[in-house]
Amino acid sequence: MELALRLAEEAAERGEVPVGAVVMEGDVVLAAEANRMRALGDPTAHAEMLAMRAALAARGTGRLDGCDLYVTLEPCAMCAGAIAHARIRRLYYGAEDVKAGAVDNGVRLFAQPSCHHAPEVISGPGERRAEALLRQFFRDRR
Repeated sequence: MELALRLAEEAAERGEVPVGAVVMEGDVVLAAEANRMRALGDPTAHAEMLAMRAALAARGTGRLDGCDLYVTLEPCAMCAGAIAHARIRRLYYGAEDVKAGAVDNGVRLFAQPSCHHAPEVISGPGERRAEALLRQFFRDRR
C-alpha cells in the first residue's frame, strides 16, 4: 500500500485526483499506476484500470487470478467490474468512497448475485493517509 500511496501523492502533484494502484503476484510488483485521466484525456484511465492493464500485459494472460490489487480509494463501479472480470484474488483499499465507491458503498457490486467473481476485500490499509490526500486535493481546488 505504501507504493500506491506514493503514486497517489505524485498524481496530486500533476493535478490528477490522488489515487494509486499496485497489482502484486506474491511478492512481485506486476504493475503500479496512478490516475491519469487528465493526462490521457480518458475517463477510464483510473489507477486500477491502468495497473490491471499493465499487469495483464506483463503476465501475457487475460486474467489476474492469484494476484492482489492495492488501491488507495474504494473502486468505482467501472473498476469493480474490471476487478471481477480480471479475477483479482484479493482487493485491498484505503479510503472509503461513499459517493462513488461500488465495493462497500453504492451498488456493492461484489455482493450482487449476478457478480461472477468476488475477490476477498480488505478495507482500511492506509486509510488515514489516503483520506488526507483526497481532502487536501479537493480543498485546494475549491
